[in-house]
Amino acid sequence: MIPRVDLLPLFGPPSPAREAVDRAIMAAAEDIGFLTIAGLPPEIPQGAEVRRNLLRIFALPPSEIRKLWRQKFDPSRPNVYRGWFPLQDGHATYKEGIDMGRDVAYGPSVIEPGDILREETPLPSEDALPGWREAVRSYYQAMEQVSTRLMRSLARGLGLPETVFDAAFAGGISTLRLIHYPPRQESSFAGAPAEEVWVMHEGERRHVTGRPHVDTGFVTLLAQDGVDGLQARRRSGEWIDVPPAEGTLAVNFGNSFERWTGGRIKATPHRVLGSGHPRFSIPFFFEPRADAVIAPLPLAGIEPFQPFLYGDHLWATTTRFVEFQGLENLRRPRGNAATLGEALNNERRAAEVS
Repeated sequence: MIPRVDLLPLFGPPSPAREAVDRAIMAAAEDIGFLTIAGLPPEIPQGAEVRRNLLRIFALPPSEIRKLWRQKFDPSRPNVYRGWFPLQDGHATYKEGIDMGRDVAYGPSVIEPGDILREETPLPSEDALPGWREAVRSYYQAMEQVSTRLMRSLARGLGLPETVFDAAFAGGISTLRLIHYPPRQESSFAGAPAEEVWVMHEGERRHVTGRPHVDTGFVTLLAQDGVDGLQARRRSGEWIDVPPAEGTLAVNFGNSFERWTGGRIKATPHRVLGSGHPRFSIPFFFEPRADAVIAPLPLAGIEPFQPFLYGDHLWATTTRFVEFQGLENLRRPRGNAATLGEALNNERRAAEVS
C-alpha cells in the first residue's frame, strides 16, 4: 500500500499533530519513496474542476499547439527546454504535453536568455484560452507552497534545521508539466523493444505508456485524473498501484534528493501502464536554482560526494529522456572548482542569515 498522509498540520504552528505528520512523511520517504497527500488548505487549488481548467490546452487545434513546440520538434522555434513535446512513435513512452517554467508565475523578470533552463515558456494567447494563464500562475505558486512545507517537514525528519533547503530553492526553476497519454495506436509500437513495451501485471499482459524511471529533481507533486496506471516499484521489485483518489496528490522524490541525503530519501522507479482510456496528469517538479550547489549535508554516516551545480545535473539527466534526447550539447556545464566553492560559500552565508 502507498501511505496516505493528511498534510494540514504542516500549515500550522509546531504541535504534536505536526510532529506526527513529519514522522509519517519521513517514514514513507525512507521506505517506498512514495506517498499520497490530502488535507490541503482550501486556498490551494485542487480537484476535478481545477484539472479540467488547466487541461483545456489539449483541446486547442493542432495549428495553435504547433506554435508551442520545442526546437527539437520544430527547428524554427527558439525554445529548447520549455514548451510542447508531441507524441513520438517507436518508444516505450507515448505521451504529449507541455513543460512550463517559473516565468508563468512570476513574469519575464525571471527569464535568463543565457541559460536554456531559464528560457521563456511559450504559451497560448489569452484569446485562445481565456483565463488559462491565470489558472496556471495560481496553480504553480500553490504547488510551490505545498512543496516548501514538505521540504521543511523532511528537513525536520532528517534532524536538520527546517529552513536548511530554503536558500537553494529561492528563485528555483521548478517545472509544471501537463501530460496526455492517449490510447496507443498499433503503429506507435513499431520500432519499440517489445520487452520495454509489454509487461505482465497481476497475470494480465499490459502495455507501457510511460517507461520506468526515477525523477531528476527533489519533490514531485502529481495530480491524477482518476484513471489508473501509475505504479511504483517496491524494493522487492514488485510493482504496486498508486491510487488516483480524488482530493489527493501523489508525491515522490527525485535522484538529486536521494543523493543529497546520502540515500535516506528514496528515489523510487515508477511507470505508467496503458488502460485503453485517455489519461491526463499534472506533475509539478519542485527544483532549486540552476546555480544551487548540491553538497553533502551534515548527516551522520553520509557518503561524501563531489559537490555539483543542480543545473548541470538536471541537464545531464533530463537529456536521457526521449523528449530531450539529442540536445545534450546545447548546454555546457557551468560548474568548476572555483565557481562551486564561491557558490557554496554564498549558500552557507544565506543559510546562516535565514
